[in-house]
Formats: sequence, structure tokens, C-alpha cells
Amino acid sequence: MAVPAAASVRDANRYRPPRVTGLVDLLDAQVRERPYARALVVTGERVQLSYRALASLADEVAARLGGAGLGRGDAVGLICANTAEFVVALLGAARAGLVTAPLDPALPESQLSARLAALGARAVLLDASVSGRGVMLPAPAWSLRVDVSGAGTAAVELETGVCGQAQVSGAADELSERDALVLFTAGTTDRAKMVPLTHANVAASLRTICATYELGPDDATVAVMPFFHGHGLFAALLSSLASGGCVLLPERGRFSAGTFWDDMRAVDATWFTAVPAIHEILLDRSEREYPGPQAPPLKFVRSCSAPLNTATQRALERTFGAPLLSAYGMTESSHQATSEPLPQRGALRQGSVGRPTGVAVRVVDRSGRSCPAGVEGEVWVQGPTVARGYLADGDESARTFVDGWLRTGDLGALDEDGYLSLTGRIKNLINRGGEKISPEHVEDVLAGCPGVAEAAVFAMPDAVYGQRVGAAVVVREPDGVGREEILRYCRDHLAAFEVPDRLELVAALPYTAKGGLDRKAVQARYAS
Repeated sequence: MAVPAAASVRDANRYRPPRVTGLVDLLDAQVRERPYARALVVTGERVQLSYRALASLADEVAARLGGAGLGRGDAVGLICANTAEFVVALLGAARAGLVTAPLDPALPESQLSARLAALGARAVLLDASVSGRGVMLPAPAWSLRVDVSGAGTAAVELETGVCGQAQVSGAADELSERDALVLFTAGTTDRAKMVPLTHANVAASLRTICATYELGPDDATVAVMPFFHGHGLFAALLSSLASGGCVLLPERGRFSAGTFWDDMRAVDATWFTAVPAIHEILLDRSEREYPGPQAPPLKFVRSCSAPLNTATQRALERTFGAPLLSAYGMTESSHQATSEPLPQRGALRQGSVGRPTGVAVRVVDRSGRSCPAGVEGEVWVQGPTVARGYLADGDESARTFVDGWLRTGDLGALDEDGYLSLTGRIKNLINRGGEKISPEHVEDVLAGCPGVAEAAVFAMPDAVYGQRVGAAVVVREPDGVGREEILRYCRDHLAAFEVPDRLELVAALPYTAKGGLDRKAVQARYAS
């Protein structure tokens, strides 16, 4: 593919990989060499926060957390939107030697509590939007606030209380100060897998991402994806800070299509990364909202976390005047495992998610033997970004991590040049715009609704989100609970993205001869 005229070509001799060993020293090189360079652009007024100011705030939070009785290797939860509070809390906790577990603020209180209890978090850091909800959590909840003035000066407020004597419980006894993060994968409330990532895992991931896209101090982006996922955390936030770039955090800490291009122009963005669903939204609105010649020239656009169809990719490239690079990764691989290269560094392959980046990738058959080029099998990944296993789940760790290889559960094929194409998933998770949803979990919640006898959850094809959530429900009494009551129950017990987009009341569900739910029959009968 030819390089679009608007895409910049960087002199390879100018690129320098970031000198980081983890979250602890993420800012150090920039504070020494470029202390007053902008690190973040925050609030609705788009105020710039320098690397020196950000490091000072993180150091203050670290001191307060240490003074509250937290020790090195202790786990803390972090429930924040994409705000300055998230960044300051994450880096402050790292500087205090703590292990941070970011959680989705939109999760119901029951799920937040279950995950924090399973982890054994000794404290939870919240921003104002969460603390104002008055949620009850199984650990001391401390509200954190960052006030940024128009002049770029900032102050942090954090009332910690005292944790007292450490009583390690849950999975936290498997952690140490070499660990940086615990990220939760998709799963049921009490069975969501906990992935521990060390500072070495983090550093390897950031070096790889920065090298793949040649990120540096001249680059800037807008935070589109949430930071409690690896996509937004590693690819947008941490890689930008490690490379000396700048990240704009949208007002209220979440993506808004209506302000996206104004945000991009305000920060002179050179790239951004998103899931296909957001790319589709931006493309659909481009005729009336894309600023054309007034848009900042983009070096590239990145897509990850779900498949992007070729037609959309080409349309985005034509509209935005930049190459769209597909990438692939998992929480267990510290996000990125493969990516298409910058056009001046290699060819773009239709339908591919690129070549391995900093890891080894193989495709194996059911016997664990490597498949020939072009033959489909399960994708396995090995390298310095791969986690050591799951916390408090030895059986699942043994199944997923084999002789240093991560069994991804994804199906794909490698071509002769090492480019990976994905062909599907082995497991039956529903992928709604990058959000991975467990149908079993949604079924369990539906079954708990008064008046519901049984339920089957399935994926419905969708042009924007890739898949949406459908449900077929059998009620106990024909004149009993209705559709709207069931959906209201779901909204109270599920994250917003898990709530079925379509719910049908049916007389019976199909079962296999062995007595299990026949998911293929459910899909064929109800998904169209």
C-alpha cells in the first residue's frame, strides 16, 4: 500500500527507545531532560500538565500511601475514569512500591466488591465520580482529587486514613514489589481471572509499542480507550509517557465522538488508537464532523481489540489520510503481541494483524505441533511481555501457560513472511466493540431474576460493534415477569455493555443429548 501524502515519515536515526524499567521510573528520563514539556492535557479547559508537575503529584501520593501503612508489594484497587486522578494514582502507587488493580467504574458494586475481595486489596483509590456514588467496598476507600490551574500548576488531595497491620488475604499473597499491575480478564463476577504483570512485563511492552510506531517527544494522542483495559493503558497512556509524548484526557474522562476532532486539534495529535466500533462511529460521522484540511496530519491510526473489516479500514485511510495499522494482543501478553508496521518499515497485508512485536508467535494444531504457513490453528505467544500465570487459579494457569507459551484461545494462521491473520475464537466469549462478555455470566444473572426459569445468551452480528448481546429467556409463568422487568434487573446487576441488546421470551431452549445447552442451535435459531 502506498503511504498517504499526509502521513509523515520519520528519520529512523532520530528514534530512541524509552529507557524505562517499569512504572516506577516511567517519568524519570523526561523529568531530567524535558521537565517542562507537556505530559497531559486535562479538564474541559484543556490545561497542560508538565512532566515535572506530574512527577511531583505522583511523589506526593506515594508519600501519603506509604504513610497510611501500605507496604511494598501490597495491592490497591483503582476505580477512576480516564482522568488526571487515574494517572497520578497509578504512578504514585507504583512509586510507593504498590501493585495496582484498575477496575471499570461502570461495573456494578457487587462485581467491584467481588474482584477486590478476590484480590485482597488493602485499599481502593477512587475519583469523585465513584466516591460520590457511595459504593460499599471490602477495603478502605480513599477519594483522590487533582486540581489543575490554568497556569498548569496542580495540587492533589488524598485523605487516606490508616490501614493498620497488614493482613494479606485473597490472591495478594502471591504478589511482590516486582509486580506492577493486576488486570482482570472477562469472566463471571467470582471467576474473572486476575493477571499479574511485573514491572519487567510493563517495560518490555512499552519498549515494543514505542519501537513499532516510533513514538517520541513529537507525538501526541487523545485517550479514546479506557485505562482499566490494556488497550488504553499500554498503547495510549503509558507508551506516550514513556516516549516523552503527550496524552489529552477528554473532559469527564471518556470518549466523545462530538468533541473528538476538537480534542485532536487541541493537542496537535499525530496518532490515535481505538477499537473498530469507535472507528466505525468516527467514519459514520466524518462527513459532518471531520475537519478535513484543518485536522492535524496523522502519522498513523491504530486498531486493536477486535477484528476490523477491510472495507472500513480502506475507507478510514481515505478519509483521514493516514495508514490504519491493525494490532493484536491480550491482557496476558501485556497487550500488544503483533502489529502491522509503519508503511516505511514493511508491507501492509489485507486481513492481517501484522507481525510479532517483541515476542515469538506460533500457530499450533490440537497436538501442539506447529502448523505450516497458511494452516489454521491456535495462536501461541512467548516472550518478555507474557505474564507468569493467573493469580489464585493454578488449574487455569496450567491450561493456558504451557512451557513458557501463552495459549491465547484464538484461531489464526501465519503466512510465509510471519504475518498473522485471525480466523475466530475457540472460546465462546462475545466481543462487543472490544468488550469481552461471558455468556455464562449473563445467563447466571438472568437466572437470578425472579420469575425466570432459564436463559441462553448468544452473539448477534452487528455492523458497528462487531457483535451485540442477545438472550432467549424462559419464564416460569406465561403471565409472570415481562421483558422490561427482566432488562431492568439486568441493568441493576450487569455492566452496561453486558446487558442484552435483544431479549426474547421463548417457550423452551434446545439441549444436546447429554443434557447441556445446545449453543449452536441457540445461535442458529435466535441470532439472525
